[in-house]
Formats: sequence, structure tokens, C-alpha cells
Amino acid sequence: MSGKAKAKKGGLSLTVRQNLIGYSFILPNFIGFFIFIFIPVMFSLVLSFSSWDGFNEIKFNGLNNFIDIFHDSVFLGAIWKTAYFSFFTVIFSMLASLGLALLLNQKIKARGFFRCALFFPYVASVVAVSVVFNAMLQPDYGPVNEFLRFIGISNPPGWLASTDRVIPGLIIVNVWRNMGYFMIIYLAGLQNIDQSLYEAAEIDGAKGWARFSKITWPLLSPSTFFVVMMLIINSFKVFDLVYLMTQGGPGTASTMLSQYIYNQAFISWDYGKSSAAAMILFLIVALLTVFQFKAEKKFVNY
Repeated sequence: MSGKAKAKKGGLSLTVRQNLIGYSFILPNFIGFFIFIFIPVMFSLVLSFSSWDGFNEIKFNGLNNFIDIFHDSVFLGAIWKTAYFSFFTVIFSMLASLGLALLLNQKIKARGFFRCALFFPYVASVVAVSVVFNAMLQPDYGPVNEFLRFIGISNPPGWLASTDRVIPGLIIVNVWRNMGYFMIIYLAGLQNIDQSLYEAAEIDGAKGWARFSKITWPLLSPSTFFVVMMLIINSFKVFDLVYLMTQGGPGTASTMLSQYIYNQAFISWDYGKSSAAAMILFLIVALLTVFQFKAEKKFVNY
């Protein structure tokens, strides 16, 4: 009797049983995704074309929610502020994490300690981080401005109390908090590079920048792709840090898209506009992600 026939003797073929075992492993995750993500997203999509305050009857109102938010100066400002925050967060976080990874990939003393110390802010409570930086960036008596006065800057920035400097302040905090995690990603990429490539480059006389630009940077492209993609997604949906540090203020100077969505839903009780803004945010992030995938594919093929 063949092996296939033996497998079928018990009732189910070996292939079917293996598939069922595999499905049983992913089923809990699929159920959780369907209940907690898919259904809420579909409901939000329906609400984006409706009018609802959470208590009265849901009423269909077509594209009015989208028309209204695009005539809302706070929403338009939130798009600009989110893009500004995200652009500089991505650039500075990538540069900082790559620089730290290159430094801590060298054989230096206590590099294990420094790796752990730099990673710690990522796992620290965002509440604790917000409280500490609120105190540090306090314009009158904060340690940062006291240091700036000490080195001769008589009129230091107002940071979180200034409409012009609040977003740069938030960018600094966000970069500091996230760079340790992305440093680990780059470290993993650096340690996967074949050292014989560097040895061959050294024999050819390549030094410093030439080795980095011709070997390190191209071979880190998968790591860079992941880092940039995660930074873009996280930056566009940032909420907790901004809410805890500024609550979107002063005024609306640091109101991001996620803060606008929250305000419309839980302060104005307008779930229709909130859902419409959420769909816009989803569309922006989806388009950026698709563009990045296409750009990465072209880069790899090139």
C-alpha cells in the first residue's frame, strides 16, 4: 500500500491534516483581526459617509463629511503639521539610528551597555518620557534652556509653549525615543554583511566613505526600507506623545491628524467627520507605503 493510501486510511489525507494544523495556528489571530480591526474599519468607512453623534440614529449624508473637513482650517493645518513632523522625524531618526549602529558595531568598550541604554527609551513608558521632557523643555526654568543661556544664548526657544517651536520640540523627543529601536535594526543589517567584502575593498585601497557608499549603504537597503516604512507609519499616526505633552496646543499649533480625529470623535461627538478624517489618514499612509514598495523594487532591480 502506498504512503498516500496509508494517509487516507485514517479518513483525511496527510496534506489536508497538515493544512488544518496550519490553519489552527493562524485562526486565533485571524479571529482577533476580524473582530478588532476589520469590523471597526468597515464600520468607520460606513460612518465616514454618515452623520452620527453616538446616541441618535445614524443618517447617511454622502460626501458632506469630506467636504466639511476639507473646508476646516484645523484639518488642513493638521495635514501640514503631520507631514512636517513626519518628514523630519523620519530623516533625523534614520540618520541618528544609522550613526549609532555604525558606532556601536565597532569593537569598543562597554558597547553592550551602550546598546541597552540607547534601546531603553523605546520600552520606557511614554507617560514617563512625556513628563520628563515637559520638565526639561520648560521655557523659563527647564534644564535645556538653562544650558542654552549658560553658553550665551540669551533668548532660547519657548519649545512646547511656543507655536513656532512646539513641533521641533516634539520631533526631538520622538527621535530620542525611537532611535534606539531602529539602531538595533541597523545593527542586525550591519552584522549580516559579509566581512570578506570589506577585506576585498581594503585590498583595493577603498577607505572610509568609499567603503560605506559602495558596500555598507547598498547592502543596508532592506533595513533602510523597513526603518523608513515603520517611521512613516508611526509618525503619521502619532497620538500618545503629542496628547500627553501638548494636547495639540498651544491652540492648535501641534494638532496632528490623529489628534484631530480624536477631537472630532470624543470632544465634538461627530463620528462622521472623525471617520472621514480617519479614512483620509488611512489613504495617505497606504499611498506612501505603496510608493515606497515600488521605489524599493525599482532600486533593487537597478
